[in-house]
Amino acid sequence: MMTTRSAEAEELISITNALLGKRATSEAVRAAQASDIGYDAQLWATLCEQIGVAALPLPEEYDGAEASLNETGAVLEALAYHLVPTPLFTSTLAQCAVLLWGTNQARTEFLPRMASGEVATVMWPGLADGALLNPSSSLIFAVDQGQLCAVAEPEIAPEATMDQGVRIGRLTGGSRVVIGDGVDADALTAIARALLAVMASGVAARGLDMTNAYVKERVQFGRPIGSFQAIKHRLADCLVLVEAGRSASWAALAAAADFVAGPSPAARESLVAIARVASSYCNEAVAHIASETVQLHGGIAITWEHDAHLIFKTAHTLGALAGAPHAVRNEMDR
Repeated sequence: MMTTRSAEAEELISITNALLGKRATSEAVRAAQASDIGYDAQLWATLCEQIGVAALPLPEEYDGAEASLNETGAVLEALAYHLVPTPLFTSTLAQCAVLLWGTNQARTEFLPRMASGEVATVMWPGLADGALLNPSSSLIFAVDQGQLCAVAEPEIAPEATMDQGVRIGRLTGGSRVVIGDGVDADALTAIARALLAVMASGVAARGLDMTNAYVKERVQFGRPIGSFQAIKHRLADCLVLVEAGRSASWAALAAAADFVAGPSPAARESLVAIARVASSYCNEAVAHIASETVQLHGGIAITWEHDAHLIFKTAHTLGALAGAPHAVRNEMDR
């Protein structure tokens, strides 16, 4: 199991960062969050067409890039660092569900469409308490009593969220067609937690970098506040959280990639265990760093104009989706 970034993943991160450096300004991120769908459709199209992010974990026979979840996770971490909302997370989960538990016909029908960038989502009780993320998706799947279903003509009741970059709803109607059986909901939850952990690592790194830059510029008592020992200690603690969280998230991502590539009982057991550790640690870490980001920026951080509130909201959204860290740790004792 690979727990370090491959050369391909590092190249993807570099390419994605170069694109987002131009297209993910604070104004652009806020405009995307304010849109009806909650993300920038043009940026998503660019990510799919120029970088091929939607095709990364899929086999060539389904028009995929024949890579793995390791590469998808690298892109997700970069997107999270730039606070860019995209449907990559939900589309990847839908791909995994169809690839692992869909019939041959379902794979042939749906996976090439998702590889091209058609937005998809899948709902089950293990994610967001069974709510529907990205309800504007053109492909909607649901797990119902171990069966994987495609939902046609869905009726959705939207729900309000604290995070402007997240759209969520409840499925209230629509017809369901069974396209797979024997869905392992716990394994699917573990895959989601692994992906959320790398996203949490990206947001945590952004919060630390933003705060580190600020304390070097903010002057108090004739000195940059970053020169005060108390501030140094707090930032050092945050750095430890970021680096340890990154290692944990990479390990969980590698376990998820191994399971998707070869779903054996041993791979499943490893995935579920490592994903729980990474999820509980990374989401607790990003919540702490988000808090430090707000506190160490002082009064400016509680204004709408500053991006600290974006980090705070994203951090707590990721934790809510993955499950409260203490609740996830309690699962380990069962």
